[in-house]
Amino acid sequence: MTEQHSSALWRFVEDADPSGLTLIVDTPQGTHLRRIAPALPLPSHIDHGAGAEAAAHTAAASWGMPDFVFQQAAHATKGSGRRELGDRLLLVGGRGAVVQVKARTIKPKPDAQEAGWIQKVAGKAMSQAKGTVRQLRLTPANMINGRGRPLHVDGNAYEWIAVFLLDHPQVPENIVATWQPIGMPGIALTRRDWDFLFDQLRSTSAVLDYLFRAATEPAIPLGQEPVRYYEFAAADAAAAPKSIDTELVGPGGTLFSAPQLPQAPAGADGTNVHLVIRIMLEDIALSPLSASLTEANRFTVLSDLDRLPVSARAAWGHLLLDMLRDVPQVPDEHCKWRFRRMLDEGGTHQLIVGAATRIDPVIRASFSAYVQLRHHEVTSRTGRTEESSTLGVLLTPRHDGKRPWDTSTVRVHGDLELSEEELRVYSDGWNHALQDGTVSLTD
Repeated sequence: MTEQHSSALWRFVEDADPSGLTLIVDTPQGTHLRRIAPALPLPSHIDHGAGAEAAAHTAAASWGMPDFVFQQAAHATKGSGRRELGDRLLLVGGRGAVVQVKARTIKPKPDAQEAGWIQKVAGKAMSQAKGTVRQLRLTPANMINGRGRPLHVDGNAYEWIAVFLLDHPQVPENIVATWQPIGMPGIALTRRDWDFLFDQLRSTSAVLDYLFRAATEPAIPLGQEPVRYYEFAAADAAAAPKSIDTELVGPGGTLFSAPQLPQAPAGADGTNVHLVIRIMLEDIALSPLSASLTEANRFTVLSDLDRLPVSARAAWGHLLLDMLRDVPQVPDEHCKWRFRRMLDEGGTHQLIVGAATRIDPVIRASFSAYVQLRHHEVTSRTGRTEESSTLGVLLTPRHDGKRPWDTSTVRVHGDLELSEEELRVYSDGWNHALQDGTVSLTD
């Protein structure tokens, strides 16, 4: 199949394995080849419809994070009755997707009839998604994530998108799913498209960002989402970097610009260093919570870390491994620190990742002071204190052979109300240390 789509000429080529396809996209920025694997197989122990839902959940939980994929924990009360929210949800930070999976469970009919059935179930899926969001806004509900942990979800706290996922053995060519407006963005994908996005990006935040972005564009035929992805990726690669005041992070800040959507799949360099970020996420997800923290706190920290751009993860993975090799090389009783900081384009979300020689109460307190100081400095420069947050993640090497490092986190938000004495102590300890070279900071 060959077709002109927007500014790209694309074609699907059948693989030796008939279940797979190779996409070749020619754009003004170059030619991109990508094997599009078939959707994950359905579980054999449940019926087709439930199996398609479970397979979509598995793709999002495995290539993304199970902490961001949710189902309802119990029935939601509606008046004198009870209404079940049967959808799967993706939730990261302040964005959410209601995912409606519809499967063709009988032998497909002629294309014209299949097209009619697809339009019917697309309209039904979007109506159901709208109802779910409305219900969550009226009556918040407890949802269970892929690790079996609860999160209280208030629909008013999220920006929503409706996602219709079609599981169909033979989608008619050039069929565009349509539906009546539902008052929020919506997008239709095949289950192969869904798996492609998660396999390509390996980040739930990045997939959600893509879905919101694609939903603002004209609808395209089902099954052609990889084509649109590569058009977006080519446009991102050609775009000029946006301007940002690097002095917001202090003297020596550097503008780092990378495409929002990478053309190569995550981990395509063969080194797997992008998995360093996934391991850090897993460390946070699996760590026991202290008495003062909740699963909602954990969800927020995971969401903040998952915001790290996909195109930056390999470079950060290399740097963090280098830090971990470097920080033990100090005399006994000394501690070496290395940091990298990133401030997002809006200036409201700061990520600090670093390594230190060891972990103990003094190191924890010192790292907390560093995070608070940098948060205060940035918010003082931006003037956007109330909506700003800073997440600090510290890696410290282990030497017992059980695991390579420990992961510690500190997150702060808004006005910390630091006293003049606290600011003086924190600044003396950290800013003077930077000046005399006892701390290495890579911004």
